Amino acid sequence: MDTGTGPVTINATITGLKFFFDITLSQPELMAKMQHVRVPRTLPVVLSREEAARLIAAAPNLKHQAALSVAYGAGLRVSEVVALKVTDIDSQRMTLRVEQGKGRKDRYAMLSPVLLERLRAWWRLGHAQGKILSGGWLFPGLDPMDSLSARQLNRAVHFAADAAKIDKRVTPHTLRHSFATHLLEQKVDIRVIQVLLGHKKLETTSLYAQVATDLLRSVISPLDKPDTE
Repeated sequence: MDTGTGPVTINATITGLKFFFDITLSQPELMAKMQHVRVPRTLPVVLSREEAARLIAAAPNLKHQAALSVAYGAGLRVSEVVALKVTDIDSQRMTLRVEQGKGRKDRYAMLSPVLLERLRAWWRLGHAQGKILSGGWLFPGLDPMDSLSARQLNRAVHFAADAAKIDKRVTPHTLRHSFATHLLEQKVDIRVIQVLLGHKKLETTSLYAQVATDLLRSVISPLDKPDTE
């Protein structure tokens, strides 16, 4: 802690040590007084709808545009975006199959008509160029046998943010945050958003109520509505 190590890293280290002493050495008493540290809760950075559109349009190529469209249009984590395969697209049911997402759970994400068209446009180009193999990765890396890496997609987001002149601190996860916030502003039930995001706890999803500015603007301040009686 004195060297500036963050609470997340500290807690991960404590968990590893607890396992080592409890399970490996069968000496749980050595870690009995070791407690996890509190992790400060910060509000996520959220793009406006116009900023999200600019960011996606500024992506360096059609593959990255399609990948960022999935992150924003379906609310997927970056690890889930790069792990998608062509067979995960179900245009009949308009869903994306997320296989073994966070917590090693499968789930279905929404597939909007606009997102489907963007994925089809990328598939046609990628297939014609021999980059997308039959039943292979939807977003392949330089080698079609490998998927696009999270680091590569992160670099593409930074490039797009600079090109679109967005001065917010943007990562691929920012698009997921924006997806959830914009759905909440559209009055979508928060429990539906929880399912779409794959959150285990509703408390995690409810964080977006604090950054949904359209909801804040819809509330009339008592300063603007004085008592007329």
